[in-house]
Amino acid sequence: MSYELDRTRPVWRQVAAAVITRIAEGEYPVGARMPTAVALSTEVDVATSTAQKAMSHLKARGLIRSEVGLGSFVAERPE
Repeated sequence: MSYELDRTRPVWRQVAAAVITRIAEGEYPVGARMPTAVALSTEVDVATSTAQKAMSHLKARGLIRSEVGLGSFVAERPE
């Protein structure tokens, strides 16, 4: 993800917004496995805890779901 982060705004929200865009555009289709928080943090050059917070936000919104031992998957596309 080539994404310029604005350090004056919450970074986790920017990461979450970027992932939501990817889901909306079909880069991560419904049912697709999501990258792990570690992979996402490496990709956007943020702390793992920041990526985890973004993923938790997406889960709370119902956009992704987690399955123990399998990972996280896209549950639905954003409106």
